[in-house]
Amino acid sequence: MHRFLRAVGFSNISSKQDMDKLIAISMDKPSVSKQILSGDGRKMTELSHEFAHNTGLTIRGEYDKLGFFHVDHYFPYCSSSLITMRTDVTINKRVDTNAYTGMCDDIRMAVSVIFYLQNSIDYMKLKFTDNTPHRANLALSGLSLEGRILLGIQKTAESINRSNRETRMKRQLLLQAKEGDQDAIDSLTLDEIDLSGRLGKRIMTEDLYSIVESSFIPYGSESDNYMIIGTILNWSLTTNPYTNEDVFQLLINCNDVVLNIAINRKDLEGEPMIGRRFKGIIWMQGHVDFISAC
Repeated sequence: MHRFLRAVGFSNISSKQDMDKLIAISMDKPSVSKQILSGDGRKMTELSHEFAHNTGLTIRGEYDKLGFFHVDHYFPYCSSSLITMRTDVTINKRVDTNAYTGMCDDIRMAVSVIFYLQNSIDYMKLKFTDNTPHRANLALSGLSLEGRILLGIQKTAESINRSNRETRMKRQLLLQAKEGDQDAIDSLTLDEIDLSGRLGKRIMTEDLYSIVESSFIPYGSESDNYMIIGTILNWSLTTNPYTNEDVFQLLINCNDVVLNIAINRKDLEGEPMIGRRFKGIIWMQGHVDFISAC
């Protein structure tokens, strides 16, 4: 059983029989169906059923020559219609299943972002070579099994302008350092030392979450899991009609990167509001527009 099923409203799926019923429903009336013919005549197929807005279940497998469908794997998904970034994306096939993960570098995150590729069939159709970067539009989203609502940080217009200036300057230095500019590297090193000193003084009298407004940190042994803190830009509450479980969908600004996060109402501590923050662990997913890569 996929452990993130509860994030899209399937917390009571506890047996193989329950899962088989759910797969049968998804296959009977898929919202989206994609297919590609392999070299040996097999029909690689991807069927997605949207149970509630932006959330559902995707099944991948193949039809044999007799027309029987064999399930390779399945996964719950949360989709996003917002383009998170346009960047170079590298796709790699997973070892355990016929699935793919993507990786990209974004200066706003300060780390390489690894995500589970939602639209693998689209990638397979283009017959790209793995490990080769492709310029594309990327929409990131995530599923969470535990989260908490934090209060937002009150800011003045002056502090917002100062923060924006500092952010622009730091990103420019990061770009220069990436190209090997030694002066930029030295400047960033001094800034980090100064920041560490200021944080050490503030943490003695202030709460951690009044200092750290946003964060994006790899979490655990899974490469596509992250612990994030981000500001809620918008939110909605949807109901999975199959189970009548409520699912929150949160539009999060994390380090100036916008993500759509789905989490079961049972697993979210606190009430979301615009301006408040979400802190939680997410499984990162991504939909890549490979058309723009051609």
